[in-house]
Amino acid sequence: MFASRDVTRRLCRTQYRVYVRLGVLDVGSNTVHLLVVDAHRGGHPMPMSSTKATLRLAENMDDDGCITPEGAHRLIKTVAEFASIAKTSGCVQLMPFATSAVREAGNSDEVLARVRRETGVELRVLSGADEARLTFLAVRRWFGWSAGRILNLDIGGGSLEMSNGCDEAPDVALSLPLGAGRLTRDWLSEDPPGKRRVGVLRDWLDAELVIPAKQLLEPGRPDLAVGTSKTFRTLARLTGAAPSAAGPRARRILTSSGLRQLIAFISRMTAADRAELEGVSSDRSQQLVAGALVAEASMRALSLDTLEICPWALREGLILRKLDTDLESEPGAANGLRPRGVPGPTETVSR
Repeated sequence: MFASRDVTRRLCRTQYRVYVRLGVLDVGSNTVHLLVVDAHRGGHPMPMSSTKATLRLAENMDDDGCITPEGAHRLIKTVAEFASIAKTSGCVQLMPFATSAVREAGNSDEVLARVRRETGVELRVLSGADEARLTFLAVRRWFGWSAGRILNLDIGGGSLEMSNGCDEAPDVALSLPLGAGRLTRDWLSEDPPGKRRVGVLRDWLDAELVIPAKQLLEPGRPDLAVGTSKTFRTLARLTGAAPSAAGPRARRILTSSGLRQLIAFISRMTAADRAELEGVSSDRSQQLVAGALVAEASMRALSLDTLEICPWALREGLILRKLDTDLESEPGAANGLRPRGVPGPTETVSR
């Protein structure tokens, strides 16, 4: 999106392949994340840089559910800064998207227009079903066809995405308003959260997941159950999985028994104390208990004892989908990014 199509592209050429440098700008409920990769069709995207900023957009809402002027200003400033970083990093295309916080804001159209007008960046809004489908694609590519039927869970700040399928597109893709940040704000405002409040939230999550669990499992039980997102990676690390220094190929799992023990431990701690745990940032420590409760309830509803942790998720799925299409095509059409209100294929069920 940075230049006309006849501009000379900055490519890394090898004897066998031509790599293109792409940027993915992810505006989430908690953070804005720019991922820059070198990639080629049919290959493994190679991360070149990763830049994050904590905005907590979901917390910058007024009583009417609209993004506040301060929140919009910070978003515009961050998008402009990150677009500049992508350009100076040599990205030939930037794929900017927004998820639940912007999607659900009462003034989302107004904020999106301001972002476009003041930064030149057109943020496309992903539906929850888009998120689930693109994340599933990334998981399928990571584990391969030999994994059989895959069930994937992804916990974001505003929503929980669930998908199940045998192919690269899931048979079922669900999005539920059960994100870790949302539940922390709505249920666990005390620090540390009270034992009774944790118990009530557990019961409520069990009730909320009964019908979605049946829908998700209707096509069949999975051969492989997977967890994606920073929340699942953090929970796995806290229950004994290999640290990030071991590399992305190290096998990491999260067990239901380990998760229960972890919840009993972290639910008695303050957010400041949780931030001292290995692998837990201060930005994530506040919503860690809620994220763990969502993970536990999801595994319980689906009768899963173990989840494999996949390092790829939504951003990688977006890149892979882009590489599967003509790089010269219109950005939104190739990535499952559609204008608001335009339905996609009949693949999804969402709430």
